[in-house]
Amino acid sequence: MTAEELAAIHLKAMVVPKAWSAQTMQGFLDFPGAVLATSQAGFALGRVVVDEAELLTLAVDPDAQRQGQARRCLLDFEQMARDKGAARIFLEVAAPNVAARALYLQAGFGEGGVRRGYYRGTEGEPINAIVMSKTLIPA
Repeated sequence: MTAEELAAIHLKAMVVPKAWSAQTMQGFLDFPGAVLATSQAGFALGRVVVDEAELLTLAVDPDAQRQGQARRCLLDFEQMARDKGAARIFLEVAAPNVAARALYLQAGFGEGGVRRGYYRGTEGEPINAIVMSKTLIPA
């Protein structure tokens, strides 16, 4: 997927945090440790630094949600991160995003803390982020 295609999906899928532009997407794709896992209508984007992976965003077009695409992207992302040497993966998710939190919990992530006011809502209100992590089992 191109940065423009990623940005288009992100725009449809995101409420909080704010959707990223194609330029922002390209910046992450250009990062030396970038990891991008895609499906027909979704993607997981992150990076690996030394032995740690960070899932920066996971988005699926709303018309294709609840079809397993997010789960597939997440599993592919984990494998790609493992292949790049990651032993652990972490992410932040908006506290009110119950569906995403459930997905991550089902995938073996644990909740490890709260970043208060990490995101801003549509009216500028502070929204907490839940920090989640998972140890990756070596292949």
